[in-house]
Amino acid sequence: MAETKVLPVDGAEIAYDVYGPLPPADGRPVLLMIGQPMDASGFRALAARFSDRTVVAYDPRGLGRSVRTDGRTDNTPQTQAEDLHALIGALGAGPVDVFGSSGGAVTGLQLVTAHPEDVVTLVAHEPPINGLLPDAEAADRASKQFREAYQAKGWGHGMAGFMALGSWEGEFTDEYFARPAPDPAMFGMPTEDDGSRDDPLLSDRSLAVTDHRLDVDALRTAPTRVVVAVGEETGNTYTARTARATAAALGQEAVVFPSHHGGFLDGEFGWPGKPDEFAVRLREVLDGA
Repeated sequence: MAETKVLPVDGAEIAYDVYGPLPPADGRPVLLMIGQPMDASGFRALAARFSDRTVVAYDPRGLGRSVRTDGRTDNTPQTQAEDLHALIGALGAGPVDVFGSSGGAVTGLQLVTAHPEDVVTLVAHEPPINGLLPDAEAADRASKQFREAYQAKGWGHGMAGFMALGSWEGEFTDEYFARPAPDPAMFGMPTEDDGSRDDPLLSDRSLAVTDHRLDVDALRTAPTRVVVAVGEETGNTYTARTARATAAALGQEAVVFPSHHGGFLDGEFGWPGKPDEFAVRLREVLDGA
Protein backbone atom coordinates (compact mmCIF):
# COMPACT_ATOMS: atom_id res chain seq x y z
CA MET A 1 0.00 0.00 0.00
CA ALA A 2 1.39 3.38 -1.00
CA GLU A 3 1.71 6.40 1.25
CA THR A 4 0.78 9.59 -0.58
CA LYS A 5 2.70 12.76 0.19
CA VAL A 6 2.77 16.30 -1.19
CA LEU A 7 5.91 18.34 -1.82
CA PRO A 8 5.62 22.12 -2.21
CA VAL A 9 7.96 23.43 -4.92
CA ASP A 10 8.23 26.73 -6.75
CA GLY A 11 4.92 27.15 -8.56
CA ALA A 12 3.37 23.79 -7.73
CA GLU A 13 2.51 21.16 -5.16
CA ILE A 14 3.78 17.77 -6.26
CA ALA A 15 1.86 14.66 -5.17
CA TYR A 16 3.79 11.41 -4.99
CA ASP A 17 3.30 7.86 -3.76
CA VAL A 18 5.85 5.97 -1.70
CA TYR A 19 5.86 2.18 -1.68
CA GLY A 20 8.15 0.92 1.07
CA PRO A 21 10.38 2.47 3.71
CA LEU A 22 12.47 5.63 3.48
CA PRO A 23 15.37 5.30 3.56
CA PRO A 24 15.19 1.89 1.86
CA ALA A 25 15.66 -0.94 4.34
CA ASP A 26 18.09 -2.86 2.12
CA GLY A 27 20.30 0.08 1.21
CA ARG A 28 19.43 -0.13 -2.48
CA PRO A 29 18.50 3.06 -4.33
CA VAL A 30 14.89 4.20 -4.41
CA LEU A 31 13.32 3.23 -7.73
CA LEU A 32 11.60 6.33 -9.14
CA MET A 33 8.96 5.67 -11.82
CA ILE A 34 8.02 8.63 -14.00
CA GLY A 35 5.70 9.26 -16.95
CA GLN A 36 4.33 12.17 -18.97
CA PRO A 37 1.43 12.70 -19.40
CA MET A 38 0.92 9.51 -17.36
CA ASP A 39 0.73 10.14 -13.63
CA ALA A 40 1.59 7.87 -10.70
CA SER A 41 -1.53 5.73 -11.15
CA GLY A 42 -0.06 4.23 -14.30
CA PHE A 43 2.76 2.61 -12.33
CA ARG A 44 0.72 0.74 -9.72
CA ALA A 45 1.03 -2.60 -11.50
CA LEU A 46 4.78 -2.23 -12.03
CA ALA A 47 5.40 -1.00 -8.48
CA ALA A 48 3.57 -4.05 -7.13
CA ARG A 49 6.13 -6.24 -8.88
CA PHE A 50 8.98 -4.52 -7.03
CA SER A 51 7.72 -5.15 -3.50
CA ASP A 52 11.29 -5.86 -2.39
CA ARG A 53 12.35 -2.30 -3.20
CA THR A 54 11.22 1.16 -2.20
CA VAL A 55 9.39 2.63 -5.19
CA VAL A 56 8.25 6.23 -5.69
CA ALA A 57 5.88 7.41 -8.42
CA TYR A 58 4.75 11.00 -8.89
CA ASP A 59 2.20 13.16 -10.68
CA PRO A 60 3.93 15.78 -12.86
CA ARG A 61 2.90 19.34 -12.07
CA GLY A 62 -0.56 20.14 -13.33
CA LEU A 63 -1.37 16.46 -13.91
CA GLY A 64 -3.22 14.02 -11.69
CA ARG A 65 -3.19 15.27 -8.11
CA SER A 66 -0.33 17.76 -8.54
CA VAL A 67 -1.56 21.35 -8.58
CA ARG A 68 0.38 24.10 -10.29
CA THR A 69 0.24 27.74 -9.24
CA ASP A 70 2.74 29.18 -11.71
CA GLY A 71 0.05 30.31 -14.14
CA ARG A 72 1.42 28.11 -16.93
CA THR A 73 -0.03 25.15 -18.79
CA ASP A 74 2.98 23.90 -20.76
CA ASN A 75 4.67 20.67 -19.70
CA THR A 76 8.39 21.01 -20.26
CA PRO A 77 11.09 18.42 -19.49
CA GLN A 78 13.21 21.15 -17.90
CA THR A 79 10.55 22.17 -15.37
CA GLN A 80 9.66 18.57 -14.60
CA ALA A 81 13.32 17.66 -14.14
CA GLU A 82 13.70 20.44 -11.57
CA ASP A 83 10.60 19.16 -9.76
CA LEU A 84 12.16 15.69 -9.66
CA HIS A 85 15.43 17.12 -8.40
CA ALA A 86 13.52 18.69 -5.53
CA LEU A 87 11.62 15.44 -4.92
CA ILE A 88 14.80 13.36 -4.79
CA GLY A 89 16.21 15.81 -2.28
CA ALA A 90 13.05 15.59 -0.18
CA LEU A 91 13.23 11.79 -0.16
CA GLY A 92 16.59 12.01 1.57
CA ALA A 93 17.67 8.79 -0.11
CA GLY A 94 19.44 9.79 -3.31
CA PRO A 95 20.85 9.03 -5.74
CA VAL A 96 17.98 6.98 -7.19
CA ASP A 97 17.31 4.58 -10.02
CA VAL A 98 14.80 5.90 -12.55
CA PHE A 99 12.41 4.16 -14.92
CA GLY A 100 10.96 6.71 -17.33
CA SER A 101 8.14 5.91 -19.74
CA SER A 102 7.42 7.89 -22.91
CA GLY A 103 7.46 11.60 -22.00
CA GLY A 104 8.78 10.52 -18.60
CA ALA A 105 11.80 9.05 -20.39
CA VAL A 106 12.45 12.49 -21.89
CA THR A 107 12.17 14.05 -18.43
CA GLY A 108 14.58 11.42 -17.11
CA LEU A 109 17.11 12.30 -19.79
CA GLN A 110 16.81 15.98 -18.87
CA LEU A 111 17.18 15.13 -15.17
CA VAL A 112 20.46 13.32 -15.88
CA THR A 113 21.59 16.25 -18.04
CA ALA A 114 20.90 18.83 -15.33
CA HIS A 115 21.54 16.77 -12.19
CA PRO A 116 23.60 13.68 -13.00
CA GLU A 117 24.40 13.20 -9.32
CA ASP A 118 20.74 12.40 -8.68
CA VAL A 119 20.59 9.20 -10.72
CA VAL A 120 22.48 5.90 -10.58
CA THR A 121 20.74 4.24 -13.54
CA LEU A 122 18.14 5.68 -15.90
CA VAL A 123 16.06 3.32 -18.03
CA ALA A 124 14.46 5.53 -20.69
CA HIS A 125 11.66 3.53 -22.32
CA GLU A 126 10.71 4.80 -25.78
CA PRO A 127 11.32 8.55 -25.44
CA PRO A 128 9.34 10.37 -28.19
CA ILE A 129 11.84 12.92 -29.53
CA ASN A 130 11.04 13.98 -33.09
CA GLY A 131 14.26 15.81 -33.86
CA LEU A 132 16.35 12.65 -33.77
CA LEU A 133 14.43 11.02 -36.62
CA PRO A 134 15.64 11.19 -40.23
CA ASP A 135 12.10 12.26 -41.15
CA ALA A 136 11.85 14.79 -38.30
CA GLU A 137 9.95 17.39 -40.34
CA ALA A 138 7.41 14.80 -41.44
CA ALA A 139 7.05 13.58 -37.84
CA ASP A 140 6.34 17.16 -36.76
CA ARG A 141 3.74 17.43 -39.52
CA ALA A 142 2.09 14.16 -38.49
CA SER A 143 1.96 15.32 -34.88
CA LYS A 144 0.48 18.64 -35.94
CA GLN A 145 -2.30 16.78 -37.76
CA PHE A 146 -3.72 15.07 -34.69
CA ARG A 147 -3.44 18.26 -32.63
CA GLU A 148 -5.35 20.16 -35.32
CA ALA A 149 -8.00 17.41 -35.41
CA TYR A 150 -8.36 17.76 -31.64
CA GLN A 151 -8.74 21.53 -31.84
CA ALA A 152 -11.25 21.29 -34.69
CA LYS A 153 -13.40 18.34 -33.66
CA GLY A 154 -12.57 17.30 -30.10
CA TRP A 155 -11.02 14.47 -28.14
CA GLY A 156 -12.22 11.46 -30.14
CA HIS A 157 -10.91 12.79 -33.44
CA GLY A 158 -7.63 13.93 -31.90
CA MET A 159 -7.05 10.60 -30.18
CA ALA A 160 -7.89 8.67 -33.35
CA GLY A 161 -5.25 10.72 -35.15
CA PHE A 162 -2.76 10.07 -32.39
CA MET A 163 -3.37 6.33 -32.60
CA ALA A 164 -3.02 6.40 -36.37
CA LEU A 165 0.34 8.10 -35.96
CA GLY A 166 1.46 5.67 -33.28
CA SER A 167 0.59 2.59 -35.31
CA TRP A 168 2.22 3.69 -38.58
CA GLU A 169 5.24 1.55 -39.50
CA GLY A 170 8.34 3.35 -40.78
CA GLU A 171 8.90 6.92 -41.87
CA PHE A 172 6.01 9.30 -42.41
CA THR A 173 5.76 9.29 -46.20
CA ASP A 174 3.39 10.84 -48.72
CA GLU A 175 1.33 7.67 -48.38
CA TYR A 176 0.75 8.44 -44.71
CA PHE A 177 -0.44 11.98 -45.39
CA ALA A 178 -2.65 10.89 -48.30
CA ARG A 179 -4.81 8.72 -46.05
CA PRO A 180 -8.22 10.03 -44.97
CA ALA A 181 -8.61 11.22 -41.40
CA PRO A 182 -9.26 8.24 -39.13
CA ASP A 183 -12.78 7.66 -37.84
CA PRO A 184 -12.91 7.73 -34.02
CA ALA A 185 -15.63 5.07 -34.07
CA MET A 186 -13.12 2.61 -35.55
CA PHE A 187 -11.18 2.88 -32.30
CA GLY A 188 -14.25 2.80 -30.07
CA MET A 189 -13.96 6.51 -29.33
CA PRO A 190 -16.65 9.20 -29.22
CA THR A 191 -17.33 11.22 -32.34
CA GLU A 192 -19.08 14.04 -30.50
CA ASP A 193 -17.16 17.03 -29.18
CA ASP A 194 -17.33 17.73 -25.46
CA GLY A 195 -15.81 21.17 -25.95
CA SER A 196 -12.68 20.67 -23.85
CA ARG A 197 -9.27 21.53 -25.31
CA ASP A 198 -6.93 20.95 -22.37
CA ASP A 199 -5.88 17.33 -22.92
CA PRO A 200 -2.14 17.17 -22.09
CA LEU A 201 -1.44 14.65 -24.85
CA LEU A 202 -3.49 16.10 -27.70
CA SER A 203 -3.05 19.84 -27.13
CA ASP A 204 0.11 21.92 -27.48
CA ARG A 205 0.74 21.63 -23.74
CA SER A 206 3.29 18.84 -24.09
CA LEU A 207 4.83 19.97 -27.37
CA ALA A 208 8.10 20.65 -25.54
CA VAL A 209 8.45 16.89 -24.95
CA THR A 210 8.59 15.86 -28.61
CA ASP A 211 10.55 19.06 -29.43
CA HIS A 212 13.18 18.30 -26.78
CA ARG A 213 16.81 18.47 -27.84
CA LEU A 214 19.24 16.09 -26.20
CA ASP A 215 22.46 17.39 -24.72
CA VAL A 216 24.40 14.41 -26.02
CA ASP A 217 27.75 15.48 -24.57
CA ALA A 218 26.29 15.94 -21.09
CA LEU A 219 24.55 12.56 -21.20
CA ARG A 220 27.61 10.72 -22.51
CA THR A 221 29.91 12.18 -19.85
CA ALA A 222 27.49 11.84 -16.93
CA PRO A 223 28.35 9.29 -14.24
CA THR A 224 24.79 7.95 -14.62
CA ARG A 225 24.30 4.71 -16.50
CA VAL A 226 21.74 5.54 -19.20
CA VAL A 227 19.88 2.67 -20.86
CA VAL A 228 17.44 3.35 -23.71
CA ALA A 229 14.72 0.70 -24.02
CA VAL A 230 12.35 -0.33 -26.81
CA GLY A 231 9.40 -2.73 -26.79
CA GLU A 232 9.73 -5.89 -28.84
CA GLU A 233 6.15 -5.46 -30.10
CA THR A 234 6.54 -1.79 -30.98
CA GLY A 235 7.99 -2.86 -34.32
CA ASN A 236 9.10 0.03 -36.49
CA THR A 237 6.46 2.46 -35.31
CA TYR A 238 7.08 6.01 -34.15
CA THR A 239 8.19 5.42 -30.55
CA ALA A 240 10.35 2.45 -31.52
CA ARG A 241 12.11 4.62 -34.07
CA THR A 242 12.59 7.49 -31.62
CA ALA A 243 13.94 5.06 -29.02
CA ARG A 244 16.48 3.59 -31.42
CA ALA A 245 17.44 7.06 -32.62
CA THR A 246 17.97 8.22 -29.02
CA ALA A 247 20.14 5.20 -28.31
CA ALA A 248 22.16 5.79 -31.47
CA ALA A 249 22.73 9.43 -30.53
CA LEU A 250 24.18 8.21 -27.23
CA GLY A 251 26.40 5.65 -28.95
CA GLN A 252 24.46 2.58 -27.89
CA GLU A 253 21.78 0.17 -29.05
CA ALA A 254 18.32 0.17 -27.55
CA VAL A 255 17.72 -2.67 -25.09
CA VAL A 256 14.67 -4.75 -25.97
CA PHE A 257 11.89 -5.07 -23.40
CA PRO A 258 8.79 -7.30 -23.55
CA SER A 259 5.54 -6.04 -25.06
CA HIS A 260 4.81 -2.57 -26.42
CA HIS A 261 4.93 1.13 -25.51
CA GLY A 262 2.77 0.47 -22.44
CA GLY A 263 4.21 -2.96 -21.77
CA PHE A 264 4.24 -2.51 -17.99
CA LEU A 265 0.46 -1.94 -17.83
CA ASP A 266 -1.83 -4.73 -16.64
CA GLY A 267 -4.94 -3.69 -18.56
CA GLU A 268 -6.28 -1.24 -16.00
CA PHE A 269 -6.15 1.52 -18.59
CA GLY A 270 -7.47 -0.61 -21.45
CA TRP A 271 -4.01 -1.29 -22.87
CA PRO A 272 -2.78 -4.61 -21.44
CA GLY A 273 0.89 -5.33 -21.63
CA LYS A 274 3.06 -8.00 -20.06
CA PRO A 275 3.83 -6.53 -16.64
CA ASP A 276 5.33 -9.72 -15.18
CA GLU A 277 7.80 -10.15 -18.03
CA PHE A 278 8.42 -6.41 -18.18
CA ALA A 279 9.29 -6.27 -14.48
CA VAL A 280 11.72 -9.18 -14.83
CA ARG A 281 13.51 -7.41 -17.68
CA LEU A 282 13.60 -4.09 -15.84
CA ARG A 283 15.05 -5.81 -12.80
CA GLU A 284 17.75 -7.42 -14.95
CA VAL A 285 18.68 -4.10 -16.53
CA LEU A 286 18.77 -2.25 -13.21
CA ASP A 287 21.01 -4.98 -11.83
CA GLY A 288 23.39 -4.46 -14.74
CA ALA A 289 22.53 -7.48 -16.88
